[in-house]
Amino acid sequence: MQINKKIRYLSQKTDFQMTQIQPAANLQDTPKRPRVASIDTLRGIIMLVMAIDHTRDFFHQPAMLYDPLNLDITTVPIFFTRWITHFCAPIFVFLSGISAFISGQRKTTAQLSSFLVKRGIWLIIVELVIVSFGITYDPTYSFFVLQVIWAIGWSMVILGLLVRTSYTIVIIVGAILFFGHNIFDFIDPPKSVAAEVTLRLLFTSPGSILPLWPGHLALVAYAILPWTAIMLLGYGFGKLYSRDFDAARRRKILLMAGAGLMALFILLRLIKVYGDPGHWSEQRNFVYSILSFINVTKYPVSLQYSCLTLGTACLFLAVMENVRNGFTRFVSVYGSVPFFYYILHFYLIHLLCMIAFFISGYGWDQAFNGGTPFAFRPIAFGYPLWGMYLVWLLVILILYYPCRWFSKYKREHSDWWLSYL
Repeated sequence: MQINKKIRYLSQKTDFQMTQIQPAANLQDTPKRPRVASIDTLRGIIMLVMAIDHTRDFFHQPAMLYDPLNLDITTVPIFFTRWITHFCAPIFVFLSGISAFISGQRKTTAQLSSFLVKRGIWLIIVELVIVSFGITYDPTYSFFVLQVIWAIGWSMVILGLLVRTSYTIVIIVGAILFFGHNIFDFIDPPKSVAAEVTLRLLFTSPGSILPLWPGHLALVAYAILPWTAIMLLGYGFGKLYSRDFDAARRRKILLMAGAGLMALFILLRLIKVYGDPGHWSEQRNFVYSILSFINVTKYPVSLQYSCLTLGTACLFLAVMENVRNGFTRFVSVYGSVPFFYYILHFYLIHLLCMIAFFISGYGWDQAFNGGTPFAFRPIAFGYPLWGMYLVWLLVILILYYPCRWFSKYKREHSDWWLSYL
């Protein structure tokens, strides 16, 4: 009798333990969730727009001569060619945060944390080794360019650590950084070199060039923590894309968030007190005054800049959620494989620049002595704006079929390494 009771007890205990561990196992066995079409559409658009700026760097003749946002020199077409690309990096980072939350629905907290930390470290290495070479074509790596992949990498590491706390903590930390980081506009930089470099890396870099070792420099274009704030808030918005979240409620929240951010942008811009170190001013005519008003600071990313760009992103996601047509299908090809596209487009643009360099009559002796850190890109080299846009169209058309192939490959395969690309 005692033996039978013991057997029943052990059987019940085993069943209980199995039900306790089953949910974690199910997370791994859950089929891949269909991709969110509106996210791929938005991401595809910003990937294509982003290529405008990088094509401009290599092919627009005055790109190395002056800042296209300098209202004393620029023209309206050149201004908008640069300004429109301001939307790319913050939306890219924001959508990365949303994607991290969606990915986490199929993982335990520990698995998501580990994945984000490892992928973040991988992205930092990619920026240093693969992207920097694609931009410079310099095999000696005398000049590292630390841009959006660098910022996303560090942001993923930080998010990976924070997800071990709670969803609420992630949002709180993100909000504090998002709304509060411009306080450094009112604080004098520290006297210590180490403290100043740390502050620049984390918060205030306007595009600082840091010496590493003799003959090697790094351009820190993206201060880390303001971009981390955008990713953390993106992770918070990811909850709107949970499987059981009501679509109508999601659109309403996105509309309210987008309108609120845009209103905050206008308010802060008008009062000229907080949120951007560069205030707008009346210019020589109405058009240029409008340009001054929307000319917010990207380096380092300001609160006003983030409100403008992310407000636009939220409104777009709300309006475009159910839109399906030929255009959205086309851009979604690029949006479904953003990392793959990002790497390829740098190498393709620079390869085309190298070809144009030799066709223009330059020689090997000028390849690395053109006055810029980018091989095959002399200061005086380039084409008018319309020529640059033709090259941009060529770039995105060439990359369409490789991106479509890789997107199909990712849908049909579930190899572990695909989640890192």
